[in-house]
Amino acid sequence: MNPMRMLALLLLVTLLHSPVSVSVTVSSSKPKVEVHEHTDATLACEFRTEKDQNPRIEWKKKGKGVTFVFFDHKFTDSYAGRANMEGATLTIHAATQKDSGEYRCEVTASEDHVNLGEATVTLDVLVPPHVPSCEVPSSVFVGSGLALLCKDALSVPPATYRWYKDNKAVAAAAEPQYSVDTDKGTLMFRSVSKTDAGLYRCESSNSVGAPKSCVARQLNVIDYPMNRTILIGGAAGFLTLVLFCCVCVCVCRRRGGCRGEWRVDALCASGFLHCMQEEGRMSLRPRVEPEAPG
Repeated sequence: MNPMRMLALLLLVTLLHSPVSVSVTVSSSKPKVEVHEHTDATLACEFRTEKDQNPRIEWKKKGKGVTFVFFDHKFTDSYAGRANMEGATLTIHAATQKDSGEYRCEVTASEDHVNLGEATVTLDVLVPPHVPSCEVPSSVFVGSGLALLCKDALSVPPATYRWYKDNKAVAAAAEPQYSVDTDKGTLMFRSVSKTDAGLYRCESSNSVGAPKSCVARQLNVIDYPMNRTILIGGAAGFLTLVLFCCVCVCVCRRRGGCRGEWRVDALCASGFLHCMQEEGRMSLRPRVEPEAPG
């Protein structure tokens, strides 16, 4: 027989009788886990090794950095006493929102051909609605714009919101003067009217638990004070008159058609200016009428 063919046949027989090289393999039967807050979270990890019967098992959690959960056959401080291992499967007891995140199971079999395998498991801890914080002012002026705010920062998944006025749901479609954002929890008033006065409360809800509501708060809608309106109008009228007098004086001076004495007498006689002679100079001040007693 040809020596080359004999060599090839011998090599083939050797390969057929050689043990198959299998590296360590790691997997998870449930790569995404969702649990309610304060219940147990089981993160499954299964592995198979080629030779090593006592591989090193580690669990790590990814966040801003990578932190150890299980290392050197024991749990780190934040998991000690509230987690356990069965094989390579990790169980966290009474999980909280802080436990949510991405975990990695690593198995190192130093005797295997490829000695490292890993699997990733994502944990989401679901949190029911909490009592939201609500911002409702006690009073607002007629015609003002207004935003009522509602926020539940703790619920997972994020809460949606509904506003109630006098225990009746506020619907944007039925009330065009309202603008409701169910995701952000805002109730916007374009222009507040007297009919908007009432008891307001906000309710947060998600798919995990029962809705929660803040305490209802009274919103009062009031008119602007009458004396304030008069004061603003009177001040505006006075400033307009003073400006008009100044313009008249300037025009008169330019044309040379009025004497200084006439100008002073005319302004003093008008009753809107108070004239006083101080150290040889005439001083002009606005005349302020005393307010009528309340």
